Amino acid sequence: MFDWLYWFTDMQNTKPLALVMFFICFVGIIAYVYVGKKRSKRFEEYRYIPLDDDQDQSQDQEQEK
Repeated sequence: MFDWLYWFTDMQNTKPLALVMFFICFVGIIAYVYVGKKRSKRFEEYRYIPLDDDQDQSQDQEQEK
């Protein structure tokens, strides 16, 4: 009855199954990031956050002087 569970214990069967699962997960993440237009605009704006933070700090330091 549970012979199909023994199929997973064989490493020759488990590795390709894990590969397929991780590939599907990877494709899902890529689709999530690039499919929505609103989301892609938001991510385009977010990529400049580290640079904006440095500019804000330098402006704050100039105002304090």
